[in-house]
Amino acid sequence: MTATITLAFVHHLAAFVVFAALTVELVVLRNELTLGSARSVLRLDAAYGIAATVLLVAGLLRVFYTEKGAAYYFASGPFIAKLALFIVVGLLSLYPTLKFLGWRAALRQGRVPAFDAGTKRTVRMLVHVELTLIVVILLLAPMMARGIGFFG
Repeated sequence: MTATITLAFVHHLAAFVVFAALTVELVVLRNELTLGSARSVLRLDAAYGIAATVLLVAGLLRVFYTEKGAAYYFASGPFIAKLALFIVVGLLSLYPTLKFLGWRAALRQGRVPAFDAGTKRTVRMLVHVELTLIVVILLLAPMMARGIGFFG
């Protein structure tokens, strides 16, 4: 396999893992929090974070070292929008991640973490927004690849 194909595969696989982890996280958080579900959410959020990092690194490697070259991508409106939305999704994910990380002490003690209704509603809303923005990113990808919105 060439580097181009390998990076494309890793990039797309990471994107699917990001979407799947957020979707399952949202479903798990629909129900009452238990020790098991809290541990699952922590694992899912870790998988999400790792996959998002892999997605970003693989994507940037594709931009700078393969494909059409950085000049093409940085002259593409959809690419710039994709990158900006990816950053927004990352920033939106900080609040839920910090809440989940705060559960570790309670979980070590065998207690269900505190997760009041207001916080749960906020976290679920943020995950919904993240998933929606990821769908927009998915729409922008073929536009970028086809040269739609090209500045050059």
